[in-house]
Amino acid sequence: MKETWVIKIGSSLVTKSTTGLDIKNIRGWATQINEIINNNIDVILVSSGAIAEGMNRLGLIKRPSSSSQLQALAAIGQMGLIKAYEVAFKKYNITTAQMLLTAEDLSNRERYLNARNTLSNLMNYGAIPIINENDTISTDEIKFGDNDTLASLVANLSEAKNLVILTDQNGLYTADPKISKSAELIERISVSDKNLNKYAGPSNNSLGRGGMITKITAAKKAAKSNTQTIISNGRKKNILIKILNNEKNIGTFVYNKSTAVKSKKQWIANSLKIKGRLIIDLGAKKVIKKSGKSLLPVGIKSIEGNFQKGDMLIICGANKVEIARGLTNYDSKLLKKIIGKSTIEIKKEYGVFDSEVVIHRDNMIVS
Repeated sequence: MKETWVIKIGSSLVTKSTTGLDIKNIRGWATQINEIINNNIDVILVSSGAIAEGMNRLGLIKRPSSSSQLQALAAIGQMGLIKAYEVAFKKYNITTAQMLLTAEDLSNRERYLNARNTLSNLMNYGAIPIINENDTISTDEIKFGDNDTLASLVANLSEAKNLVILTDQNGLYTADPKISKSAELIERISVSDKNLNKYAGPSNNSLGRGGMITKITAAKKAAKSNTQTIISNGRKKNILIKILNNEKNIGTFVYNKSTAVKSKKQWIANSLKIKGRLIIDLGAKKVIKKSGKSLLPVGIKSIEGNFQKGDMLIICGANKVEIARGLTNYDSKLLKKIIGKSTIEIKKEYGVFDSEVVIHRDNMIVS
């Protein structure tokens, strides 16, 4: 079975600040990706740059703050972005395909599976999917989203071996190298390392939305499917070939020691918006953490939020630290009536009810 790489390229690499798309860089990545494909590896490309290219096409220096303006810029810039990739890959007789996704595409289970099937078929056809957020219609993505997160979810979708995040930095440092002379590049680090978030910081780039913290968050999400993440400087000559050849000094390698999570639970963990919170007692916490069992109404002390059946909820202990998350079998209105009660008590009071469990273990992922 062929392995899959997801390669994410940031706005600062795809575009120049004054002259639009960096065609030279795009051609260089196409050459390297062609060599990766020739090594029997499927490649999915996640590329930023639509809004930045739209700004350059219109001669704008400052990124607008209006969502509608950003949506218009994305529509203008996406045309040039895809055309540039198509021309670059055509040299190697490689077919390209545009795929625009929103958070809603990945939070709806049916659409999530459709996206996964589309990706699979595109690779079966020998095409390279070029994926971007659908900024032209999705306000939330423009305001809060980033393509690092998108790339990690695509890695889950495709069960990729590697997520390669190309940025304008050499990788993750122990401190900000622009400020601290003692900052050291971290070449290898576990996704479960407690220092991981501490080392990362926000982006100072006006073109891109993601900083190192979004890349670390992406690495953690990608690890759910046992995908390893490599954060590298996309401006380094032949960086993708160096990664292919397992050379040293290529950036930061974020690995995962634990086993992969099943596809459905990846979706639960990474793709759904949180709609509420359940505070549970110590007994329920032990059952979930140690035995991996379902959550019953009797173990719930209180609930927060207004939610519907099938929504994503966070499960917390008394200190409100997340223990697990999953899909609820009850809406908040009905659940309020039965929390803290045993199954026998609920049956006596209400007779037949939908489910004996609030969140089934098959629809739950433990933190």
